Amino acid sequence: MQFQQLVYFVAVAETRHFTRAAERVHVAQPSLSQQIKALERELGAELFSRARGNIALTDAGEALLPLARRILADAETARLEVQELAQLQRGRVRLGATPSLCTGLLPEVLRAFHTAHPGIQLLIEESGSHDLVRELARGALDLALIALPLPPAAPALTTVELLTEDLVVVSSRDVPAPGGGGPLDIAALREEPMVMFRHGYDLRELTVAACRAEGFEPVFTVEGGEMDAVLGFVRAGLGLAVVPAMVAEHAGPGVRVTRLAGSPLRRTIALAHRTDVAPPRAARELRRMLLAGSGSG
Repeated sequence: MQFQQLVYFVAVAETRHFTRAAERVHVAQPSLSQQIKALERELGAELFSRARGNIALTDAGEALLPLARRILADAETARLEVQELAQLQRGRVRLGATPSLCTGLLPEVLRAFHTAHPGIQLLIEESGSHDLVRELARGALDLALIALPLPPAAPALTTVELLTEDLVVVSSRDVPAPGGGGPLDIAALREEPMVMFRHGYDLRELTVAACRAEGFEPVFTVEGGEMDAVLGFVRAGLGLAVVPAMVAEHAGPGVRVTRLAGSPLRRTIALAHRTDVAPPRAARELRRMLLAGSGSG
């Protein structure tokens, strides 16, 4: 099995078209097809179904695809690590973060990092913690800011706790304040319509778990949104939402913030990377600055 064969295989798997895949990897289509056939002979299984010109992955192809992507990602990480100059004059960092941290913690740290290392490219992926864990596992990210605890069956990740943040309830100022305006018990959300994040957001799991602990299922008027969408739906009066306090601080006019009574509802954010692969040097430097900025370093 040759490395270039895996490059061709992933290109075909993602484009579902031999000619477009060949154009993508800058090789003649017959050469690409020959290499795919050679790979299939080596593995002893067909990787693609080619019925009537429709290209689809076989079961063997489906099994190989995530492994091939990880091998290629690891090889790219190794290439960049070797090519980085001693003074961090070039390179890249692929950082994943939850939307709340992209608006709260990250801007100042990234500004400081860019000032110190202007030649380092910063690639930011904004998503929920569960999605970021999957992206770390397949080698698509160097670092990620995720919520603890890790989801069941999570890959082997090295994590360092970065911060703990309170969660608060946000509502529209155009509707009466929930609970009369004072601190709100989770139980008071039983009769309140709620706007809920899509699956994959740790905030969704935290909110639903807190409601169930009080013996009820929350009622959703809208669900499936990202952070900005959820705040917009709240602002429009479609329901309440539970969000991190640092997000609420930047929610803008039209949004009311209500603290939770009793034991605060909190989440712990950690900085994570794959245990089996050391982050590139530029990522290690950003990791150091993130830990120092949070007081964890």
